[in-house]
Amino acid sequence: MAELSEKSGPVALLVGLAGFVAFEVGAYYVLRFVTSGLGEANQMQPDNTIVSNWVKTVAFLVLHLALVLAAVLVLSNKLPRRYRGQVIGWLFLSLLTGFILLIPLFH
Repeated sequence: MAELSEKSGPVALLVGLAGFVAFEVGAYYVLRFVTSGLGEANQMQPDNTIVSNWVKTVAFLVLHLALVLAAVLVLSNKLPRRYRGQVIGWLFLSLLTGFILLIPLFH
């Protein structure tokens, strides 16, 4: 029972943070490549419509959500029990990061 009550230490949190940053950077560049054909490159056009940019935004968010959920499922099965408590925190942070990544996506 002592094994179940152990919490992950600061080293495990730093490793989790490094993995999170690596995942988000990789996901951003992959999704930017996948959605590169969608949307308008020049946002300041007089005849620019929201429709094509909306499609790119929704596609990016849905694909990001799919990547995040796949990563959560894999990590939930592969990590030892004492590290699984971190996964939900990184999940929530990743969901927020998906919306923040829309800013550099359109610039």
